[in-house]
Order: sequence, then C-alpha cells, then structure tokens
Amino acid sequence: MAVDHATPPEAHGTGSASQTERALLELRELLVEGELQPGARISELWVVERLGVSRTPVRAALIRLQEEGLLEPIASGGFAVRSFTVAEIGDSIELRGTLEGLAARLAAERGVTSRQLFELSVCVDEIDAILSGTLTDESFSAYVDANRRFHQRLAGACNSQVVERQIARTITMPFASPSAFVMAQSIDATAREMLLVAQAQHRAVVDAIKRREGARAEALMREHARIAHRNLQAAMTNQTVMQRIPGSSLIRMPLER
Repeated sequence: MAVDHATPPEAHGTGSASQTERALLELRELLVEGELQPGARISELWVVERLGVSRTPVRAALIRLQEEGLLEPIASGGFAVRSFTVAEIGDSIELRGTLEGLAARLAAERGVTSRQLFELSVCVDEIDAILSGTLTDESFSAYVDANRRFHQRLAGACNSQVVERQIARTITMPFASPSAFVMAQSIDATAREMLLVAQAQHRAVVDAIKRREGARAEALMREHARIAHRNLQAAMTNQTVMQRIPGSSLIRMPLER
C-alpha cells in the first residue's frame, strides 16, 4: 500500500484541518509499517494519547480511514484494523484501471492543453532516464515518485473534476495505488522487463491522447492496470517479495488447499 496519495486540500489549511491531516498520515504510517495489526482496536483516546492531537481532528482522521477501507467500526466503540483478501485487492486495482481508462479516453476525446501534454511527456522522459541506469533501491524509489506524478497528471488531463475526484478516492483504497507493488519488483529478476512494458504503455497512452484516439487510450490504461495484477499474484508466491510491500501484514493470505 504505497502511501503516495495526492495531498488533500485541507492539508494546506490551518488549525483542525491540518491536525486532521497530521493524524491521518501518522495513523496510516502505523498501519503500513505493521505496528497496528489486523483486528487491533483503535480508540479515539488511544490516538489522542499516541499522537498528541485533540479529539476532533482524530475523530475526522479515523472516519477518513474508515472511508478508505483501512478501518471498520466495532459495536463496542472505536474502530478495528481491517485485513484484505487478494480478491478485494484485485477488485480495487480493476476499479482504478477502469477509472484511469475513462480519464485517458476523455483526455483524448476532449483534448488537452499543450501544458498538460508537456507535463505528461516530462514524466515519461524522466522514467526513461531512470530505467536507463542500474536498478537500485534509490532508482526504484525515483520510479515510484515519477510514476505517481504521471498517473496524477493523467487524472488531471481528463478535465473532469468528477472523474479526477473518483480516481483520487480510489487510489486511497488499500493497495490500489499505481505504485503499490512496484517496490516488490526490486528483487524480481524480471523487474526491468516489466517496468519497460509499463513504460511503453505510458508512452503509448500519451501518444494516443495527442492523436485524439480515445478508445486506444482507454484500452491502454485498462491493460496497464493488469501489470499490478501480475505483481500482486507474484508477491503472493514469494514471502521475500511480500516483505517489500508496504502494509503487507494487512493482506489476508489464501488458505492452502
């Protein structure tokens, strides 16, 4: 569960809004780092004492995490940390691919500004430069950042606040981020091959948008999400790879038959 979500508007505010954002980020980090295990109960008072934030922003942060699917309310009060099946994660990835496909189609059909096209191309060029060198933890981290910015700019290029908002909401779902499983590839012998395939899709979708080919752009982004499915399945069969995935302790492994 890569924590690479776009910064919500309230993060730029002051007072309760900024405190909510602080509580949200710190709680999400506790989940991702595995300090809060599936089933663990989280109360407002515990968070207040742990983070030193007042109850109002803590309550708002807990509700946000519930909306993202990381927490669920319990009858006795408070929240419990959720775990996620492989099928649920797959559905989240599929939903992201569907919405990003829609965004790419709208961008192509409605047209984009020269600035939007330039920003998409800059991200693609940056990824090319990263992949031209030796793959290290640092270069994988750089790829994650550039990949995040590419997907963010693609969502913005559709010029639909409705679609962009739904994509932003979707990528906060556990493990649905475009980079959720990228770091797991850093020990995979086929890592460069898969990253090059993803990069070819990045460049192709930019070309499709430039040429106003909506159906092609949509199909490319739908197919692009399949790489995340592949990475998920590969991670399920390799414990060493699983340990590279932030938040992997929240994944409910299928029972062996």
